[in-house]
Amino acid sequence: MAAEVSRLSNGITVVTDRMPHLESVALGVWVGAGARTETEAEHGISHLLEHMAFKGTRRRSAQEIAEAIEAVGGEMNAETSVDHTAYYVRVLKEDMLLGLDVLADILTDSVFDPEELGREQHVICQEIGAAVDTPEDLVLDLFQSAAYPRQPIGRTILGTPASVRALRPADLEGFLKRHYRGPAMVVTAAGAVDHDMLVAAAEKSLGGISAQPGPAEEPGSYRGGESLKRRKLQEAQIMLGFEGPSFHEPGYYPFMLLSSVLGGGMASRLFQEVREKRGLCYSIYSFYWPFRDTGLFGIQTATSEADIRRLVPVVLRETAKVAEGIDKAELDRAKAQMRAGLLMALESPLARAGQMARHVLVYGRPLPLSEIMAAIDDTGATDIAAAAATMLKSPPTLAGIGPVGPLPGAAAIADEIARLAA
Repeated sequence: MAAEVSRLSNGITVVTDRMPHLESVALGVWVGAGARTETEAEHGISHLLEHMAFKGTRRRSAQEIAEAIEAVGGEMNAETSVDHTAYYVRVLKEDMLLGLDVLADILTDSVFDPEELGREQHVICQEIGAAVDTPEDLVLDLFQSAAYPRQPIGRTILGTPASVRALRPADLEGFLKRHYRGPAMVVTAAGAVDHDMLVAAAEKSLGGISAQPGPAEEPGSYRGGESLKRRKLQEAQIMLGFEGPSFHEPGYYPFMLLSSVLGGGMASRLFQEVREKRGLCYSIYSFYWPFRDTGLFGIQTATSEADIRRLVPVVLRETAKVAEGIDKAELDRAKAQMRAGLLMALESPLARAGQMARHVLVYGRPLPLSEIMAAIDDTGATDIAAAAATMLKSPPTLAGIGPVGPLPGAAAIADEIARLAA
């Protein structure tokens, strides 16, 4: 990855990666503001703002925004996460400046019409209802809130029906002015992109955004705990987790590889022991979510009520065994998975653009691929075992929905882990 980086007069970073064999450009504006930057009264506003950005500006109606990109065969979308919001297009190279113009328009000149707002609030309330009705989605929300109780980082991205309905146009305008500021924004593009042309156009269209830093986000502090909801389902959705390192801590790469060893595919320990050898579930995997100041490691699976008492001890035992060490084949496989995942993602211009934006928001610069690969190579089996041992010393987080009666509580899980580590 040979990224070019410039900064506009107001602190917005422009980062591009030219892929000359392509005829298109993936172009986006990423903002370091998401669910965790909201106050309690603003719960869900980042996601609502993302929706409302497409509902009209002083220059374009909602239909004209959609038509501007689709008339040239392009695509447009957006996403909201815990710590960022992204707006992006993919267009042919000759339409790059049009794509930037539309993105700049929705980010700097949206009108937040009350009638449109009311309709979109209703749409989002239906989206919240769909998530509540989807056990795989709901257990994730329960898991994050149990890991980070009573903190912005632990709140749901969508908000609640009450919090979303309470928001007014002035709230959206206030949040936009406070958080959508130059130092927290990245214009990113990959594909057939002309860096200098993009910088000049971005200065013209986005240069009026404030150069002053926005308010600091509330630090995340992992606590652990449990959140269980009984529901009449065929299977219990279960998530078990522990504290992990932030993006900036030395444990980042060991935890990435630990996730691969433990639950990163059909050859992983959990898949082999829980599904293949015992048939206790259909799917089981692990994940690692790093943030700027904290991190979360988790395991997700689903099983019948009758199999919970057999499944949980196996998961705990296999997780604890990683702290005793892994063999060379596991280490090599985990590294190969991580390297291949990185390289395959770079075949997509949108993935490239997103990775560069995330790097700038977290590290202040796009990380060269060679630097990432070197860090993977330098991580040894003892580093991964040490990561697992450190992780298991943190309080566990347990979330479940469905016939969860047989699940042991978080305290009982902590006691069992201590026994296994003794």
